[in-house]
Amino acid sequence: MTHPRKTNNTFMDYFVLFVWSFVLMEVGLAQNKTNFYKDHADYTTRLVIHVRDSMEDVVQASAAALDLIKNEKVSAIIGPRSSMQTEFMIRLASKSQIPIVTFSATSPLLTSIHSPYFVRATLNDLFQVKAIAAIVKSFGWRRIVAIYVDNEFGEGIASYLTDALQDMQAFVVNRSLIPQKANDDQILKELYKLMTMQTRVFIVHMPPTLGFRFFQKAREIGMMKEGYAWLLTDGVVNLMKYNERGSSLENMQGVLGVRSYVPKSKDNEDFRLRWKKNNDAELNIFALRAYDSISALAMAVEKTTKKSLQYDNQITSSANNKTDLATLRVSRYGPSLLKAILSVRFKGLAGDFKLIKGQLELSEFEIINIIGNEEKTIGFWSPRNGLKYEKSNNTTSFLGERFGPVIWPGNSSVVPKGWEIPTNAKKLIVGVPKKKGFFNFVKVNIDPITNEMTPTGYSIDVFEAALKKLSYSVIPKYCAFDSPDDNYDELVNQVYIRRWDAVVGDVTIIANRSLHVDFTLPYTESGVFMMVPLKDNKDKITWVFLKPWSFDLWVATGCFFVFIGFIVWILEHRVNTDFRGPPHHQIGTSFWFSFSTMNFAHREKVVSNLARFVVVVWCFVVLVLIQSYTANLTSYLTVQRFQPEVTNWKTLIKNNKSVGFQSGSFMLELLKSQGFHESQLKPYCSAEEFDELCSNGAIAAAFDEVAYLKVILSEKGSKYAMVEPSFKTAGFGFVFPKNSPLTDDVSRAILNVTQGEEMKNIENKWFKKQSNCPDPNSLLSSNHLSLSSFWGLFLIAGIASFLALLVFVSNFLYEHKHTLFDDSEISFGRKLMFLVRIFDEKDIKSHMFKESAVHNVSSPITQETSSPSTAQSTPFPRSPSQNREFELRRMSSIPSGELFISTPEQDENEESVHIQCEALYDHKLKQEEA
Repeated sequence: MTHPRKTNNTFMDYFVLFVWSFVLMEVGLAQNKTNFYKDHADYTTRLVIHVRDSMEDVVQASAAALDLIKNEKVSAIIGPRSSMQTEFMIRLASKSQIPIVTFSATSPLLTSIHSPYFVRATLNDLFQVKAIAAIVKSFGWRRIVAIYVDNEFGEGIASYLTDALQDMQAFVVNRSLIPQKANDDQILKELYKLMTMQTRVFIVHMPPTLGFRFFQKAREIGMMKEGYAWLLTDGVVNLMKYNERGSSLENMQGVLGVRSYVPKSKDNEDFRLRWKKNNDAELNIFALRAYDSISALAMAVEKTTKKSLQYDNQITSSANNKTDLATLRVSRYGPSLLKAILSVRFKGLAGDFKLIKGQLELSEFEIINIIGNEEKTIGFWSPRNGLKYEKSNNTTSFLGERFGPVIWPGNSSVVPKGWEIPTNAKKLIVGVPKKKGFFNFVKVNIDPITNEMTPTGYSIDVFEAALKKLSYSVIPKYCAFDSPDDNYDELVNQVYIRRWDAVVGDVTIIANRSLHVDFTLPYTESGVFMMVPLKDNKDKITWVFLKPWSFDLWVATGCFFVFIGFIVWILEHRVNTDFRGPPHHQIGTSFWFSFSTMNFAHREKVVSNLARFVVVVWCFVVLVLIQSYTANLTSYLTVQRFQPEVTNWKTLIKNNKSVGFQSGSFMLELLKSQGFHESQLKPYCSAEEFDELCSNGAIAAAFDEVAYLKVILSEKGSKYAMVEPSFKTAGFGFVFPKNSPLTDDVSRAILNVTQGEEMKNIENKWFKKQSNCPDPNSLLSSNHLSLSSFWGLFLIAGIASFLALLVFVSNFLYEHKHTLFDDSEISFGRKLMFLVRIFDEKDIKSHMFKESAVHNVSSPITQETSSPSTAQSTPFPRSPSQNREFELRRMSSIPSGELFISTPEQDENEESVHIQCEALYDHKLKQEEA
């Protein structure tokens, strides 16, 4: 065994010396009471370490590994020191079946080799990208610049970092690659390029030696001041304090970083004390993991059998192949040792040592903030709990708020917003369309003397009002876009090709445009309407009084008038003289009473409480119906005189009618897709041109956004009307590049503008009030009130009437139950006819007839047999039951055809009729006895 060659005091040199010294103690060349094998005195195996120094060279590391396998016949390899040196060694060890345990190769690209003999006893860089993305999300940053070294170490994390940020709705807008051996000029050139960008959030992933020079130059050119945010990865933070230039962190003030969390333990502290006795440098995470790797290997060796330590024959025996690889042999011991290593579990100096599929299990990361020469821990991240921060001595869950006190670059406590207009391009380049009409939205004004362009219009005012709502200053510089065909797709494309930073104008938000750019929230109404000329229908409104109600409502209302009249007649017939008389009189009275409730002009008195209940409910229903009819008829009389010439856009296609569309808009392709032939489509550029096309009959209708059509209505409202929307759009929005941070900020500002009085002032400034113009929505929509609108009212009236009728019939049957259920031999039909006759008679018991009842009336028959005084004074000697039996027997002897409805004269003296019936019955009995 030879000593490693002395080099500069870098971390790896110390580590190699440490490993060599530690192994000498383990094999008995030095005694230490805290050494591994003294703590494990029962172990029967000892490790023998063969050290090779690769000197950070990939070829040298590969040669050293080949020498260890071929000449030393090692059973395992611990190392190498970097990810670049690892790939060839993994493949070499895989062929010879020798486990390689690495404590410092963190690149995710090494996993793609898929070698079972590669054991990563350190954290994969892939694990930290989720912690970084969580930090980015917590501060609300959306655009990120990734800066990493141009080698395997840097490229290994780039794609994973991009994916993790996208999951958090953040995006890597630029990748800056720094050569590993870049000089100061190369670094400055890259930094100056970053200064010209809007993004101010940078994630740095590079070795500490390069990182310190990078931040030194960034500070020199003013990129470490307020407004910038820097975030360092685990690979930088873990080593920068122990680097030869790590004594001063003044160039990195306010920087955030993530690093593996090492829990405090007694073993850890004891080891650090032993280390300081022999070394001046501080221990870092990789040194601790190297210690844990040696310990894990020693534990694994103890678990395996040592009977197969020899190598098999060489991999290839070709006589023509005389390279070292040709004579490489295969270890018999490797598979069993690998299995034992993967099963090792223990509490190491760097934390829990547990391998999952050949990689160290993900542990917790701590988030640090560099302040002075200190690294202040401001939070933690774990895969289970996500972000959390430490407050006092208690750990509190991180619920989406930002961390506690953080010092940012420039000694600022204000969280950087993540972007700003570059210092060399302070103005936002904004394109506006040069329109030929509809100047209410955008109008380009050019000063003839200075040739300076100044846009005006509704869209410009809304945009500038939104910019004033931002928490930072954005100064727009407008550029006019003049296209012969007013093609708005080409206008939007100027943002996509990065000619402009934004487009402001009457640009409709549609799907194919949103594929290449981002839109803010709409600031106008949405939807495509059809504008059609109006025709005067003053000679065609004869039957307009029928239009307020639909046919089914007319029928239902008429049926209920008849039904209510019938119900009231039933309830009032026995107690109310107004509802008595000849049949035609009773029918007329019932209908008259029911229909007169329309204007509440019914003069007949309603004396029954049940009838009053029905009438009250029905009057309420009539009141609602009349009021609704009146309101709707008023609308028809005032609006429906003017009717559109076309109400369905499909009839335009069927009749081959020409239609108009605004030049340069997306309507041309939309109308084609709906079936219009190109020969039917006529462009127009302004409201005046549209009016001219309609007036001379060149077009029968026009399709456009509702915002444009309202402008036409405000000027020509008495001549045109809008049809309900046939197609949906999202309205007008401002255009920004994909993933621009301005998109969200301006959208929120638009909400503040539109929800306040400022929006009304802008609308009043650019759009006239639509005076003397009927409501376009009431022109063409179906205003018929249908039965479905009032079925609840009819249901209430029907139920009220049915309940009243049910109560009346129940009382009536109960009052004459002895008649209906009499045990005599008279048929049920005769009994029912008798009840009908009783119903047709006046209810003498009613208070309406008690005062007017006539009791001293005799029939002509009785007058023949007795004197008037005798007839009047002789009572009818029958009990109530005898009277009922008498009536039923009399009814059974009188033919059914002789039962008539009473006459008016009989109604005046119904008691006299009753006496006459009894006399006739007695007379007939005497005849039968004779």
